[in-house]
Amino acid sequence: QVQLVESGGGLVQAGESVRLSCVASGFSLDYYAIGWFRQAPGKEREGVGCFSSGDGTTAYADSVKGRFTISRSDDKKTVYLQMNRLEPEDTAVYFCATNINRAMWCGLQPYEYPVWGAGTQVTVSS
Repeated sequence: QVQLVESGGGLVQAGESVRLSCVASGFSLDYYAIGWFRQAPGKEREGVGCFSSGDGTTAYADSVKGRFTISRSDDKKTVYLQMNRLEPEDTAVYFCATNINRAMWCGLQPYEYPVWGAGTQVTVSS
């Protein structure tokens, strides 16, 4: 069973950093794309960044470029979202999602990912 579990959220002050984890199971860890998304109250879910396992490439939304970084653990089971210089506008529930049929591509649109984790809350106070 394909499964994703996020962790690492919490309450932080503006300017601080948080690292989120997305633990993957139930599928080949050599062939997949992972997307990180967030949804703030009253807003649509938006793509933050993504990672493709085939070539290790990443992509980021303009709003987080230079502040957020995606990486993967050596055992390939965990994909991280390192978030630096957090702003109150980054407050949201953060989700990871996967498409196990793509490894040389990743996108930032929610419809491109059929499997989702439950999400983890990140709150940034000013």
